[in-house]
Amino acid sequence: MVKTVIFDLGGVIIPLDFARGYRTIAGRCRFSPQEIPKRIGATGLVPLLETGQISGEDFIRQLSTALDLDVSPQQFRQLWSSIFPPHTLIPESLVAGLKRNYRILLLSNTNTLHFEMILENYPLLGLFDDFVLSYKVGALKPSRRIYEEAIARSGCRPEECFYTDDVAPYVEGAREAGIDAIQFHSYEQLLGEMERRGIVWNGVA
Repeated sequence: MVKTVIFDLGGVIIPLDFARGYRTIAGRCRFSPQEIPKRIGATGLVPLLETGQISGEDFIRQLSTALDLDVSPQQFRQLWSSIFPPHTLIPESLVAGLKRNYRILLLSNTNTLHFEMILENYPLLGLFDDFVLSYKVGALKPSRRIYEEAIARSGCRPEECFYTDDVAPYVEGAREAGIDAIQFHSYEQLLGEMERRGIVWNGVA
């Protein structure tokens, strides 16, 4: 019996549009949208930010130098978060309905800059009971450590947790930790998976 429902963030709750983000950044620097992900990757800074090994301020300073960006920290935050379109992939009503019967957790590989902006712009995050975030845990999915932290925060056994993630290796990592996990493809598919497990929301299974 499921007692805790756990959601991934990007690609499950909020869409990820990296092309949109690179175009937005390109509008403020001399590099093309195609060059930007290569330059970001070459710095090696993103994994450090997402595991809490570098501060947001240091990341902004170093990546601004790498991309030759002349922007304020706040402008950088807006550029960096432009990968997130304004709509969500699942409705707030689903999370609100689940919350009546289950503990609701977020489990995400993310960073302080993105998450601060997300909290400001997506009200449904306020419905969650707890956030298990890579930059606070110090580990990225599919590391077993981050799943174990999610299980600890759930307050129940691994098999009593239901988790959805759009990335197949992250789903497999959750399963190896004993969590009932499925790969997210669509809102409708998620509803079907929950119905098969007897997970109730909005008064119906």
